[in-house]
Amino acid sequence: MNIEFYNEDVELPHLDTERVKKWLVFVANKHKKEIGELSYIFCSDSYLLDVNRQYLSHDYLTDIITFDYTAGDTVSGDVFISTERVADNATEFNVSYDEELLRVLAHGILHLIGFNDKNENDQEIMTQQEDACISDYHNIEK
Repeated sequence: MNIEFYNEDVELPHLDTERVKKWLVFVANKHKKEIGELSYIFCSDSYLLDVNRQYLSHDYLTDIITFDYTAGDTVSGDVFISTERVADNATEFNVSYDEELLRVLAHGILHLIGFNDKNENDQEIMTQQEDACISDYHNIEK
């Protein structure tokens, strides 16, 4: 199990990395998965837009892009998160930056576990799973 946090052209968000790692392992285990190699890369809108254009041929801003390297029940991947989108979404949804950051962290691992958000039904399930993950984070011992 290897969970790493990196930053590209932005400051690394203030995270209790040991607690977040413990939480991510808990989320994976809850879904009968294990963590393999998992990297969270925090970046700017422009950096993530370049990734979106280069690898997905999408020309729009997004808060997260997940590259899935999961094999069997071992969750692995690279999760790119725009801290600028997280800040804007926190304001839009009237939640704290930290809470929105947890939601996006959860969103990434949930994609790697196998949850999708391509249609309305899947989006509803994803949101329920994100909410459960955030609740789990708050119940994880510090």
